Amino acid sequence: MPSEAPVDAMFLSTMPAGRPERRLALAFVLASTFVFLVLAPIATRPLAQVGAFIPAYEATLALNDVITATILLAQFGVLRMRGLLLLACAYLFTAALAIAHLLSFPGLLSPTGLLGAGNQTTVWLYMFWHTGFPILVIVYALTGQRRIAERASAPRAMLGAVAATLAAAAALTLLTTSGHDLLPVLLQDGHYQPMLSVVVTGIWSLCVVALLALARRRPYSVLDLWLIVVVCAWLFDIGLSAGVNAARFDLGFYAGRIYGLISASFILLVLLARNGGLYARLVAAHETQRQLAAELQRLSSTDGLTGLANRRAFDQAIDSEWRRTLRYKTPLSLLVIDVDHFKRFNDTYGHVAGDECLRRVAEAVGGKARRAGDLAARYGGEEFVVLLPHTETVDARRLAERICEAVRELRIPHAASMAADHVTVSVGVAGAVAAMRFDPKADARSANDNRTAVAPPAPATLVANADRALYAAKATGRNRACMLNDEGELDSAVDPAA
Repeated sequence: MPSEAPVDAMFLSTMPAGRPERRLALAFVLASTFVFLVLAPIATRPLAQVGAFIPAYEATLALNDVITATILLAQFGVLRMRGLLLLACAYLFTAALAIAHLLSFPGLLSPTGLLGAGNQTTVWLYMFWHTGFPILVIVYALTGQRRIAERASAPRAMLGAVAATLAAAAALTLLTTSGHDLLPVLLQDGHYQPMLSVVVTGIWSLCVVALLALARRRPYSVLDLWLIVVVCAWLFDIGLSAGVNAARFDLGFYAGRIYGLISASFILLVLLARNGGLYARLVAAHETQRQLAAELQRLSSTDGLTGLANRRAFDQAIDSEWRRTLRYKTPLSLLVIDVDHFKRFNDTYGHVAGDECLRRVAEAVGGKARRAGDLAARYGGEEFVVLLPHTETVDARRLAERICEAVRELRIPHAASMAADHVTVSVGVAGAVAAMRFDPKADARSANDNRTAVAPPAPATLVANADRALYAAKATGRNRACMLNDEGELDSAVDPAA
């Protein structure tokens, strides 16, 4: 499905292997081959028995495989690719048999090993362990990227596959313990027997088939590429620890198991590194999204011409501040500001000059409303508003007068104005107390018809009161501020010449 492509690109099983990764994988294979060729001639050299080696090696191996299987199962839950489920089972199978091998190894937890182990238990567990993995890798390679049909069936498939894998591991453990006498003798008095070469040759053949099957899966995904490295290390592991060596605890025995640990760690390390990279990309994408959302929020609440808040932001703010005023009984004031004779300014100087005039007036208005919580906004056209939380109307009027003075000091020429020879503003001031005195029932009774009167919300009443004061300022000569006091009465306008 097209919608799955971006998701697929996030996983090792579908992510194409780049040239740097191919070169790195080739370097690992060549280095492993060189080390194998150096060690093979001296693999039979006996070394001291290190009691802690097997427990440390196999516990680390089992933990790595369990973590790898868990990550692969999580990816299967998203992609629903059968191959991922098979590969997760391969790692789970090796982990289960590694644990059984550890428990049954003679001389570690008991002289003859636990689980009812016999002389052939651990060596056959090792062979079954190293047979199961390449078989499942071959099936993985042949499965391709087929997916199960429904997402809902993925959990059932996972439970069934995990149960079958653990059951197979338990059955093989039972066979090598209770039924070990039925199996051919591979180890006698700590030394390998001729039958071992036949079994090892068969396992080697399986690993070669697994390599060929993986090589056919072009173009390689990152997972395919590193699986090839793992299977190569698997070959060297078997070759050193069960092929060219002669007995337990010789050089080949130790070197082969170190190869096994390395091979088990390859996919885990790549998965963890890739997951870390994906998390970093996710964090970066989240931060970009957050910044984009913040920018969109800013743009949606900012007037493009003046840089002040826009009408939408003002409507949200006045509603919020009004409710806060009702709850905490704090004062709230509003200024409504209008540029005097602005239409004549546009007609005389043009709209470009008009826009520049509005920008400069907005800067003057915003420069005076600088307290925390104050909001200066463009209300529409040449009209501005300033919302003043925690401000009495008397203090709001003083601010209105300072705004009038600040605009006058701009000295923007306005030859067509009837108020002055430069741009001026008129300001209406109102407070929340007067708006709260509005009586919707009285307003309804005063209606001259039988229609139901719908009272405007209180914030709208505050705006209407400030507008009423603005009209009074205009009616008394403009270029001044007028206030509607808390009693709902208009104070005399301030004459700038006074």
